[in-house]
Amino acid sequence: MHQIFNKLKKTKVVVGLSGGVDSSVTAALLLEQGYDVVGIFMRNWNDSSVVINNDCPWIDDSNDALLVAEKLGIPFQVLDLSAKYKERIVDYMFAEYENGRTPNPDVLCNREIKFDIFLNAAMQIGAEFVATGHYCRKVSETNEKGETIHRLLSGVDTNKDQSYFLCQLTQDQLSKALFPIGNLWKHEVREIAKKYDLITADKKDSQGLCFIGKVKLPTFLQQQLVPKKGNIIEISNEETYFHYENDSIEELSKKWHFEPKMGKKVGEHTGVQFYTVGQRRGLGIGGTGLPLFILEKEVSGNILYVGRGEEHLGLSRRGLLIQNKDIHWIREDLNLQNGEEMVMWVRIRYRQPLEKATFYKKEDGLYIIFDNSISSIASGQFAVWYIDEELIGSGVIY
Repeated sequence: MHQIFNKLKKTKVVVGLSGGVDSSVTAALLLEQGYDVVGIFMRNWNDSSVVINNDCPWIDDSNDALLVAEKLGIPFQVLDLSAKYKERIVDYMFAEYENGRTPNPDVLCNREIKFDIFLNAAMQIGAEFVATGHYCRKVSETNEKGETIHRLLSGVDTNKDQSYFLCQLTQDQLSKALFPIGNLWKHEVREIAKKYDLITADKKDSQGLCFIGKVKLPTFLQQQLVPKKGNIIEISNEETYFHYENDSIEELSKKWHFEPKMGKKVGEHTGVQFYTVGQRRGLGIGGTGLPLFILEKEVSGNILYVGRGEEHLGLSRRGLLIQNKDIHWIREDLNLQNGEEMVMWVRIRYRQPLEKATFYKKEDGLYIIFDNSISSIASGQFAVWYIDEELIGSGVIY
């Protein structure tokens, strides 16, 4: 009898039910496929003072997730991860912004929360997999050495592809992950939700920080970072920029050079930590004709350097550097060694079109030189690289 029971036992999967349509359909599809499905809502944030009213508050999302679980007839619970979320994500955000860098908390949320703490919690209740509503795909193959390789592919719906946010996952994390809607288009997901009469079928997609909601970022940062007035200096495109000294890989990876002393003060700001390279809104400066864009931040002097127009040379870069400590390969078997190079496709922001680039591995890190200049590259962002549809690796921009 025990042997018969084992044969009939279903594979348990924990679904991260967020209260949105994507995770709802994820659970429904897994039920269709015969899995033993458990829904868990991750409560990662408690402070409503920084969340824009009526935009994805966690209480409403949790209630929607519960209603979906009840409709599908699956167990449901709420898992409070707020302490770990603050420690691993929020504190990281504060530290990065304080150092003048631009972090991506959603990437870290997937690496540190969903596919680490949440994954471990799922394993403890007997699950073999965790599933999320990400628009991406996983393909597992066996190589010539008999090793299993897990490949992370972009979603079929290119307008919704979310592989970028999973760029820091490991082979071990991928081995326990399922992405049931990666082969679907968004409109197909909503049709499935309607077929199951799920409350989330027509719910708008959430925006903002991972599992927090749409956030007033300056208010959020001011919880810990103290405002401090500083100067906004405009840099003339014609007078102060000059080209790279040579065409070496190291030189091309640098930002454009300029002489700040030649700039002029055009306003004041509340602290460089509240701004990012490429930003054009929130400066409070009008009457300049072309809009002003942030070219660079000087943390030590608390100075913002700005330039007029999106074609300003100060926004463009030919390349970037990923330091050794910040290089991450999902495909560890394709890891470049010192002296090796490879052509791949790169994006530095979610939804940014892929750009062709050549990768050069040197002793001090991984250099990425683009075929065409790229605008608004900020330190702290994640550069993510692909071969065709497959995400190969990622790294924090130096």
